[in-house]
Amino acid sequence: MNLRRELDAARASLSPEQLRANAIKVRETLLGQPWVQMAGLVACYWSTGSEPDTHGLVFALWKHGATVILPVLRTDNDLDWAVYDGPDTLAPGRYGIMEPVDTRRGVEAVRTAALVIVPALAVDRKTGVRLGRGGGSYDRALARVGPNVPTVALLHDGELIDGVPSEPHDRQVRYAMTPEGLTSLM
Repeated sequence: MNLRRELDAARASLSPEQLRANAIKVRETLLGQPWVQMAGLVACYWSTGSEPDTHGLVFALWKHGATVILPVLRTDNDLDWAVYDGPDTLAPGRYGIMEPVDTRRGVEAVRTAALVIVPALAVDRKTGVRLGRGGGSYDRALARVGPNVPTVALLHDGELIDGVPSEPHDRQVRYAMTPEGLTSLM
């Protein structure tokens, strides 16, 4: 898909300094939200490459007392979940993505999260539909999340756009978080 290539190219052009600055803005804005501060169980992800960085966010949530679960990619491309218990409790999983070494909680564990933070290449500002990498892993996970649970896609500036293509299985998110700020979509 051309849109994915364009977004990947734009992300690749971001400097390490810009990526760090973006991560700080996103982390501080999210941590300032009362509904984030009160979330006892947070499902998040461990970022890779030029994705909006979640390492500091995950650590801060954990240090502030939240239980953070991170995905473990299964062979069927669905997401299992395991508890993050500090940076020393991660190991490379499939595709070299860091995953918790804790006991797997099952694909249904995301149902119990009070907050779900997901990756996206883009989000449609009108519909809340997120564009992922195309594997459907997060769409399956989001389908298990209750309708009142805040779901947040982390983006770089310029990735909250009009006209994200969608399929019937694509799931919406309630919020898009960019370095510019938090946008409610529903």
